[in-house]
Amino acid sequence: MQLIDGKAVADRIKQEIAQEVADICNAGGKRPHLAAVLVGHDGGSETYVAHKVKACEQCGFKSTLVRYESDVTEEELLRKVDELNNDPDIDGFIVQLPLPKHISEQKVIEAIDYRKDVDGFHPVNVGRMSIGLPCFVSATPAGIMELLARYNIETKGKHCVVLGRSNIVGKPVATLMMQKTYPGNATVTVCHSATPNIKEICRTADIIIAALGSPEFVTADMVKEGAVIIDVGTTRVPDATKKSGFKLTGDVKFSEVAPLCSYITPVPGGVGPMTIVSLMRNTLLAGKKAIYQ
Repeated sequence: MQLIDGKAVADRIKQEIAQEVADICNAGGKRPHLAAVLVGHDGGSETYVAHKVKACEQCGFKSTLVRYESDVTEEELLRKVDELNNDPDIDGFIVQLPLPKHISEQKVIEAIDYRKDVDGFHPVNVGRMSIGLPCFVSATPAGIMELLARYNIETKGKHCVVLGRSNIVGKPVATLMMQKTYPGNATVTVCHSATPNIKEICRTADIIIAALGSPEFVTADMVKEGAVIIDVGTTRVPDATKKSGFKLTGDVKFSEVAPLCSYITPVPGGVGPMTIVSLMRNTLLAGKKAIYQ
């Protein structure tokens, strides 16, 4: 069993990005600029955004954090999105999800200029991804594909089972695994809450990508010998032994599943760091106008 070290891969990619940014700036080019909009004080969102700001520093980017209280109106938030769309210094920006209930996430996503949509959530980017055109690929799926590539994991002709059908992970990663590229070229089955025989389906999988947000859902009796396991889940589970009072738990029961696998990602330290670094890579592409002029 080989552990897939997402943190080590992410650190290496950040160094590669930082070098490219230094070269751009030394040649008189513009330093990439990422903005993040944070609404309210959701614990998970605060942590993610803090990580993103730190990653910007490591990559040599300029970063701007825009904060609003959770009672901000949808109209005011959409005005800020429009302002960021029209700010020539900002190459890409994200509006951190989830948003308060009174704000339509879909309306906000669609208001973002797809050429600055480094989260890859805009329908234009999602549509282009689905037919294999250059686009901003959403960060977690992009990070998963990068891990498979960096570990030279064979995907062609393999049976990949994706657990979960969210717009942020399940659907896009299933689409990417089907593309005629590497990583990809897999036969993909998507399972979700309405799928009967999930255990039986998982047992036929060469690769399982677990993105349900259901702690320790995948158990040893669902995994065949030699399978590759990518665990996307990160759920805060109460743990009195931790200073924070919780621990991050994946969708896979690591202790019993790991001995069966050829490769497995840990939680934390697997897919998580790759999500942040994929956002950095999208920002670099936006700064270089590599996808859209």
